[in-house]
Amino acid sequence: MPDLYTLGMFSLACLALTSAPGPDMLLVATRSATQGKMAGLATYLGIAMGSYCHALALAFGLSTLFLAVPFAYDAVRIAGALYLLYLAWQAFTSNDVISLRKDKSDSYSNWIMFRQGMISNILNPKIALFFLALFPQFLNPESGSLVLQILVLATTLNVIGFCVKGTVILISSNAKSALTASPSARRISRYITGVVFTGLAARLAFDNQR
Repeated sequence: MPDLYTLGMFSLACLALTSAPGPDMLLVATRSATQGKMAGLATYLGIAMGSYCHALALAFGLSTLFLAVPFAYDAVRIAGALYLLYLAWQAFTSNDVISLRKDKSDSYSNWIMFRQGMISNILNPKIALFFLALFPQFLNPESGSLVLQILVLATTLNVIGFCVKGTVILISSNAKSALTASPSARRISRYITGVVFTGLAARLAFDNQR
């Protein structure tokens, strides 16, 4: 287990990183503003689950694959961009972005938000490299299992991220009533969601710096 000093320093790093505007914050804010706080929360929980997947990949050495094999990095990056474009297409063509499907329950819609958040996080190789760059600085082989230490650090990151993103969810969800008050406002919310996903896809597709 990491000691308290290590956890404290790691927590400060996480607070600085999660507070900076980025794709995850933009995604959560957009979902919260257009579909409400439960959609924003489900999206963040999906992102957090994706973080655990990256943590496990780091624990088993899979993240180093992106450094050793450039093609693997580019393949995942393009797959992530295509998935985001697919979500953008869904948003632009949906008849009711707020309820997704009128014959489906809210729990089903929240599951979709969770799944989309998780997949978009997993298919972002930048996240894998972020874990590879940050986490080893706070690992100590003499403190026990490295896998356990990585999972503890990932949990710390997600808890701090939840506090930061939770604030974003609450603030952004207040705009939902204005964005869903009329059919024209709902169309605007669809376009906002589609534009955000398109922008994230372009950012991921054309960002070649590693």
